[in-house]
Amino acid sequence: MRPFSISLVSLVFILVTDASLSPFVLHEKRDAIPSDWARKRKHDSSVVLPLKFALAQSNIDQIEQFLYDVSHPQSPNYGKHWTPGQVATSFAPSNETITTVRNWLLTSGVDAARIKSSPSRGWLEVSSTVGEAEELLHAEYYVYAHNTGVEHTACESYHLPAHVAAHVDFVTPTLNFDARLDKRSEQVSTSEAVRLVNAPNIAAVSDASPNLIDICNQSITPICLQTLYSVNNYTPRATSQNSFGIVAFTPQAYLQSDLNIFAKALSPGLYNVTPKMVSIDGGVLQTAVQDSAHNLESDLDVQYSMALVGPNQTVTLYQVGDINGGANMDNFLDALDSSYCSYLGGDDPTYDHVYPDNNPGGYQAGKDCGTVKPTNVISVSYGYNEAWYSSFYAGRQCSEYAKLGLMGVTVLFGSGDSGVAGVDGTCLSGDGRFAGSVVFNPTFPSTCGYVTSVGGTQVVAGKTVYDPESALDVVNNNGAAVYSGGGFSNYFALPTYQQDAVSSYLKTNAPMYPNGTWHSAGDSRAYPDLSANGANFVVVIDGNGFNVAGTSASTPVIGAILTLVNDARISAGKSPIGFINPAIYSANFANAFHDITNGSNPGCGTAGFSAAKGWDPVTGLGTPNFTTLVQNWLAMP
Repeated sequence: MRPFSISLVSLVFILVTDASLSPFVLHEKRDAIPSDWARKRKHDSSVVLPLKFALAQSNIDQIEQFLYDVSHPQSPNYGKHWTPGQVATSFAPSNETITTVRNWLLTSGVDAARIKSSPSRGWLEVSSTVGEAEELLHAEYYVYAHNTGVEHTACESYHLPAHVAAHVDFVTPTLNFDARLDKRSEQVSTSEAVRLVNAPNIAAVSDASPNLIDICNQSITPICLQTLYSVNNYTPRATSQNSFGIVAFTPQAYLQSDLNIFAKALSPGLYNVTPKMVSIDGGVLQTAVQDSAHNLESDLDVQYSMALVGPNQTVTLYQVGDINGGANMDNFLDALDSSYCSYLGGDDPTYDHVYPDNNPGGYQAGKDCGTVKPTNVISVSYGYNEAWYSSFYAGRQCSEYAKLGLMGVTVLFGSGDSGVAGVDGTCLSGDGRFAGSVVFNPTFPSTCGYVTSVGGTQVVAGKTVYDPESALDVVNNNGAAVYSGGGFSNYFALPTYQQDAVSSYLKTNAPMYPNGTWHSAGDSRAYPDLSANGANFVVVIDGNGFNVAGTSASTPVIGAILTLVNDARISAGKSPIGFINPAIYSANFANAFHDITNGSNPGCGTAGFSAAKGWDPVTGLGTPNFTTLVQNWLAMP
């Protein structure tokens, strides 16, 4: 899938500087400063910064073709996933690329001793002053201030020589602002099941748990999900060969005491069972601070992931970042892929926390690069606003998810909790990119066509788990509504596997909003891909029961279900399912989802999109029927 940026359409122009030199062309341009940031001052030209050139990868234009070859149901190579070595050698930058960029720097007056190349040859770095960087890139650098007081170095556009531009994905620091991770789940009002969890005689809840199925429209427990998605009667058989991972970012951490209370009440087999914790960049299960801000997300993910796959299937907890600075998705991806680590990765202070961390109490060892084997399924309950990144930067990270898919890894992201608004509830404004004054704000990485985006549903009030669900629509304890994120990318083109589904929706259900409210051309990646219940999950947090809502609840549910599908395939001597999108959108899986046709995802002063028959940008293809999914995937090679 190719990335594209609406903001760059028709904006490329030539700056003629010297007839003896290649003319400069606009490489990237930002149309607006992200919300909560403001330009503070012109940057001091004498300040030194690490100017990094992300070199274009070989064969990257074929990555979609490669991925479909091992992921599409009709491909003769379905399930024949690549090794990490095959991935690394296939996409390494060419000698021509390295030479072209290096020679330009040398002829521009950069001393050879200041040009560093990464071991994987993925990037070139120049120790440069701000003034020199401005001359090299035909840019102007400013200091920007966040409303929290944090300052940041960036420019609003930059240029490269025409003969160099094709060999560079992007340059940092330039356009991108700090990628702030956003916790998806929200606490909502308590109900009967939560009061039971809080009851002094907690063992009584375990004895009464079969009756909890009668109140799934008020409080979701594991038995509700098992019944909703037909998982009740499956017993895993290949647990030692299978794997399932969830991602957490320090200082957020789960508490084993919370898991034990949850297990005793709702999943007895989990009592005293622990996830396999893998520390990345000094990740720790901190217990010094215990509150919902630090424990809610991880408690939710661990409790439901482990409850749904059962006590015999190990769940890997990727705990990323030290207690001082935490981390983001790039730090996690560094640990999975050493080539990505040296290509951009966690040593860029503009975006990622730097390791070793020389601050007092920081993690002193070097960053983790290619030290972690990815699990078959990875569930991530965090995300960003797509607009925080440039299209080039988002495209580079998106390609990394495609590489994981090539290796047979299923990567899941929650679609968001603010409907068509961004992960922080904000919308894009009239900034030159659109004509409208309030514009839908899509979430990333859900807009990357190489991940599977998970939306949210709920049991309708007054109904049961045997009735059709509706799109997620609950009110949290702050009085704010929680809606399933969904919509259309402003950066990424429409994937081939999604063309028929999106075209069908837009023909009959496209909302009539003013031009520019959303990317309505029908040529961009749409999300989510599928959904699961995300309302009123009973979660034990800091020893107490709460109901929690959001697509961060839906995502590990889908992750657990797909892990069980992998178990069935591995037991039959077959490969893991890997990147699932080409399969689930195909005719082979037309019967594998419960279609959700009720509800919407409001935001940005609108009613958002509406759920409809077939795929829609609220609940995707619908919720899973586990029995049918297993049957369909077992019928494939």
